[in-house]
Amino acid sequence: MNDSSIFDCVILPLSKIHNRAGNITIIEGDRNIPFEIKRIYYLYDIPGGASRGGHAHKDLYQLVVAASGAFDVLLDDGRNKKVVTLNRPDYGLMIVPGIWRELMEFSSGAICLVLASNLYSESDYLRNYDEFRSYKTSNDPSAG
Repeated sequence: MNDSSIFDCVILPLSKIHNRAGNITIIEGDRNIPFEIKRIYYLYDIPGGASRGGHAHKDLYQLVVAASGAFDVLLDDGRNKKVVTLNRPDYGLMIVPGIWRELMEFSSGAICLVLASNLYSESDYLRNYDEFRSYKTSNDPSAG
């Protein structure tokens, strides 16, 4: 999906059930997010000043949630960039295929939860920014 844009990446409100004993958020694939969940992973104990990500995916959809703490997500479609701050466990950022992403500015104790549409596949990754740019412009008639 090399014609995707950062504007295709959206913040999705997630269910929040409030109780005196604490809150619960439920995420169900193909129900309150627009893809089936095939893989879940989370990042934690990230050293201060460190960044994660720095890649794009050809086919993978992801929902990124700040399960605890806060962090920024830099989105880049090869033409436009924007930074989204995630700091609530009842909101997630859906990242579509063909978007370069970097996770940065993690608060102390932050936990980044990622729900993915596919199992891990190294062939789905674009890990080099120049390769990403070539991928994005390979079917773009306006690219010169």
